[in-house]
Amino acid sequence: MRCALHQRNVASLVPRAGGILSPSQIRHRSMLELHRSATPSLHEGDRGNVRFSEYSHTGALLDATGAAPTKCCETDRNISKGMPMPRTLIDISVPLRNDVTSDPPGNHPTIHYIDHQQGLPRMLQFFDGLKAQDLPDGQGWAVEQVSLSTHNGTHLDAPWHFHPTMNRGERSWTIDEVPLEWCFQPGVKLDFRHLPDGYVVTAADVEKELKRIGHTLSPLEIVVVNTSAGAKFGQADYVNSGCGMGYEATMYLLERGVRLTGTDGWSWDAPFVYTAKRYAETRDAGLIWEGHKAGRHIGYCHLEKLHNLDRLPSAGFTVSCFPVKIERASAGWTRAVAIIDG
Repeated sequence: MRCALHQRNVASLVPRAGGILSPSQIRHRSMLELHRSATPSLHEGDRGNVRFSEYSHTGALLDATGAAPTKCCETDRNISKGMPMPRTLIDISVPLRNDVTSDPPGNHPTIHYIDHQQGLPRMLQFFDGLKAQDLPDGQGWAVEQVSLSTHNGTHLDAPWHFHPTMNRGERSWTIDEVPLEWCFQPGVKLDFRHLPDGYVVTAADVEKELKRIGHTLSPLEIVVVNTSAGAKFGQADYVNSGCGMGYEATMYLLERGVRLTGTDGWSWDAPFVYTAKRYAETRDAGLIWEGHKAGRHIGYCHLEKLHNLDRLPSAGFTVSCFPVKIERASAGWTRAVAIIDG
């Protein structure tokens, strides 16, 4: 039998309105589904003597009856007392900066910083009669003016970047059309740091690495590739470092339902300096951008210029990489994050 305090908690956490969901319930259930997709193990099996089935809209755990455990009726003091699971967030993005080598010459971003004193005149223009001494400490606002490409910094490439068509003839999606579901999924890391700069990864290499880590790919998993370039970000040789994912390696992933991949290198493909040498020797244009061009056959997205991939386990994490919504664009910047629960 529940105590009165427990009953009040139920009423306040999961209100019912004659079967009609309130806006707060709708938001709660949407967040619940996201949580379940990222951490299904939390909702399977019992935790002590209380079966946790969902989160309340306040962030408190609910038991299978929809109630939040309280001190007066909790059956196991060793379980979490209404606290969310511990979670580690790992920033796998690089910063946009003026002074870091992260792109070929001429392709770098430019950031012009305007501090609080420099921004003061512009602020005063908006308010007739306002003087600097009227503001706290006589300070205005700080802003930045930025000139950059959608492919500067950590970004997500849309199928449109690779080719006008995808899926063997369909119009390619631009970044504002990429399904958001692709951008929040369990992650898998392939460790190819031992492969030499310019090496083109094959399907056999991918299969061998998956066997080494004991993982079978599932549809929509986000596969990130840790190369030797990751440790060289900001150095003069960053752009020309790391291995690249070839056509057959990319198709191996896509044919198993993967739709979003990523690398800590400048490009998903091998650095251009090595591809240029191979092209000069063979005159085979099919070697150029072969991993990107796989998107002609199966549409997909990939992240470039990731960071800190060496800090990730081989599996057991979730990647969040929602892109900035730029209409009709080939890519969008993202603050990519790896989430490790437990």
